[in-house]
Amino acid sequence: MPVPVEAAPLRTALLRDSVHDRLRDAIVDGTLAPGEVVRDTELAAWLGVSRTPVREALLRLGESGLVRSAPGRSTVVADIDLDEVRAAHAVVVAMHRLAVAEAVARLTTADLDRMREANDRFAAAIADRDTGAALAADDDFHAVAVRASGNRALAAVLDQYSPVVRRLERRRFASHAGVESVELHARLVEACAAGDVEAAAGVAERTWHGLADLIPDTDPPTDPPLAPPTDRPETP
Repeated sequence: MPVPVEAAPLRTALLRDSVHDRLRDAIVDGTLAPGEVVRDTELAAWLGVSRTPVREALLRLGESGLVRSAPGRSTVVADIDLDEVRAAHAVVVAMHRLAVAEAVARLTTADLDRMREANDRFAAAIADRDTGAALAADDDFHAVAVRASGNRALAAVLDQYSPVVRRLERRRFASHAGVESVELHARLVEACAAGDVEAAAGVAERTWHGLADLIPDTDPPTDPPLAPPTDRPETP
């Protein structure tokens, strides 16, 4: 018999992903702080969903190292582990180099325009010292090459490990590092437009290697992010 077409599973999948992304972002931006106990009932009430997608999201976040849990114990937001950040950073650098190398031949004029527009937003956010807007624009810039690469495995790896790096980067983001990134972004677009795979991949690698300067030799401070959100869930 033909496979039935049902819309409900798609909506369920979208809900699951949305819950995961919302909780991931709350951990990265500091809404959910390191060491904070997270309960599925409270998170479900905060997001207005059932406990099932929250539990699934917490499992995925555990695989990324953003939460910690053990049988019979509470689930907590993981502390920032510098060794894990360094390991994740190395993976992120390699994946973005590969993404650009595979994307150069596939990038369209519209793709290049999207990269330029994202870099303009990035530069404006740097000038305004708006960390959240800067990182969002940076994500949009690099996402163009990731999508154009068509490499789903690469995208899945970045989805798992990029938040580990972004979490620390948000706390230590500095304008001087951002200014250099604006220039590297522009060079990356130029290399892609010229079809120079090696040059583009090299600039992409340099762009992400620059984040290594943001990783301290000792544990990072526990100060809140520059612009923490205010819609955090209430905890008893």
